[in-house]
Amino acid sequence: MSAPISTKALLLAIQADPAPAIAIMQHLNPDMVCFFLHESHKPVVESQIHPVLSHMPQRWDWILTPSPESFSACHKALAQGLGPLLTTWNVVPGELVIDLTSATTGMASAMMLAGFPFSTKVFLFPGNQPPSAEHPAAETAKRSAQSEASENPWDEEAPRIRREACFHFNHGSYEAAARSFHTLEHQVSGGLKPFYRALADVAQAYGLWDQLLYRAAWEKLKGGTKALELASVWGGPPGMDRLIKVLKGNLIFLERIVLDSKDIKSAVAIDLLAWAKRRGDRGRDLEAATQVLLRALEAFAQSRLFTQYHLKSWDVNPEQLPEDLRDICRRQYLNEIDGKYRLPLQAQFQALAGIGDPLGQRFVTDWPKMKSLFDAAEHALLGYGFEPIKPERFHQLYDLVIKLSGVAPVDLPEFPSLNV
Repeated sequence: MSAPISTKALLLAIQADPAPAIAIMQHLNPDMVCFFLHESHKPVVESQIHPVLSHMPQRWDWILTPSPESFSACHKALAQGLGPLLTTWNVVPGELVIDLTSATTGMASAMMLAGFPFSTKVFLFPGNQPPSAEHPAAETAKRSAQSEASENPWDEEAPRIRREACFHFNHGSYEAAARSFHTLEHQVSGGLKPFYRALADVAQAYGLWDQLLYRAAWEKLKGGTKALELASVWGGPPGMDRLIKVLKGNLIFLERIVLDSKDIKSAVAIDLLAWAKRRGDRGRDLEAATQVLLRALEAFAQSRLFTQYHLKSWDVNPEQLPEDLRDICRRQYLNEIDGKYRLPLQAQFQALAGIGDPLGQRFVTDWPKMKSLFDAAEHALLGYGFEPIKPERFHQLYDLVIKLSGVAPVDLPEFPSLNV
């Protein structure tokens, strides 16, 4: 005889014949059972099913439908009752099995619609015989196990949900993408689980990176990339090789930041510029992107001052500055709380220009043309004003930072486009 398997929760349709229910319960050995039935069939559960079970569920309940033939009536009953019941039982998505053997068409349709988010497997045992001297319940379970028509509906739904997750990722909703991939991980059949777990890790990694949490992103992306490589060995959608190549390139960039022990990490300026570009390309968060553009420009100046001239803009010695900036620094840039001199953005470029650095000289030379762009950023909502930044102003400022920094757009780290 087929050995019983362990099931956490079972949604089971009941009608007048108890044999199919007895068979499936002996076969699945559920810890919790929700019977879906008409009021008139409650005695079937109480007097014909419970007494013959060798293993009683730890918890059981029922949801009543006023009309087993009516889809709308069945669905209304399940929509109102199933979710709260499973929540009370601490049943999470992926832990529910649905048996449609005794269901009417209306009941089966409603059970699939209401139970799908929680389910991993759907059973249908056609042609079950009621227990008798010739076919006892144990034999029914055996024959059902041998000829069962069952499948995991999530395996067929996975490509659609995966495309939705990719859409979320490609539009910057990394947490939503990770949640969708995790849902698939828990609910698809076993062989596909590592693939979706890897995609969830990758989505989480880019979400961390987008929050500028470099080390956490690097560590998560390392694990996700390795897992994706292993999972793709056993199959996967087209485009995996191309995706893994991009992920490895991004890992190298993150490693530059994470393993750089210097006070000023030059790659951070490049990443801030890429962060702003992603927002600009999507037409989203232009206010925040504009401020990050200015921060990226300052980071380029700080990096140049530190790496080339050993000047810390946040703790500068006035004697290190060009002579015409020393008195200004002493008068205007002293922080009276900590006694340190901090150069603001424009002063950093003036210092570079005074030293003879090309970056500072370009800034000072082009300042009359650039001032209106800086004014627009300052007057924006996240600047010091009340006027939303216009898209064309953002793009002009982005082009300006690219020109001043000398960074080629192709050198910016690019998040992958998920099309798997």
